[in-house]
Amino acid sequence: MTPTELEAQLRWLHKESWGWALQCCGRVEPDAEDVLQTAYLKVVSGSARFAGRSAFKTWLFGVIRRTALEHHRRTKSLDRRAERFAAEEGRIEAPDHPERDLLRAEDGRALAAALELLSERQREVLHLVFYQDLTIAEAAEVMEVGLGSARTHYERGKARLRTLLQENEAHERPAAGQ
Repeated sequence: MTPTELEAQLRWLHKESWGWALQCCGRVEPDAEDVLQTAYLKVVSGSARFAGRSAFKTWLFGVIRRTALEHHRRTKSLDRRAERFAAEEGRIEAPDHPERDLLRAEDGRALAAALELLSERQREVLHLVFYQDLTIAEAAEVMEVGLGSARTHYERGKARLRTLLQENEAHERPAAGQ
């Protein structure tokens, strides 16, 4: 793939790549920005090379996912050190998640809350299939799991999500005659 073709592919998939990076980073925008920039750098510099064994989008999402995992490991270590320091100083602050708070406050709060109750694998596969338009096979490749495992996470995730949303709806619906 030529540099011009590579750039065109990255531009074409940028919006979807941003959505996937955001998902991989727990909807924390600054982390997603760092991850996406690092993933793009890997692709452009050639440290991550597209071999053509899968669709470009599938391969790119795999690069983003692995970059997010690396980022999470690095920041988790730094966070632990910062927490220890803050604890020693007696200044532990609550984590700031305005994006998550806003999402829950909007119409999608029930869905967001239900998604949070799914396993990480279930959330990943559902996000890739429903929001990123990948097939289950492509999602399996991005997640680096077998197709059977991805199908299981997909089916169990859908079933659990359906149950959680039905329970939430029943809980919020006022009792008849009140």
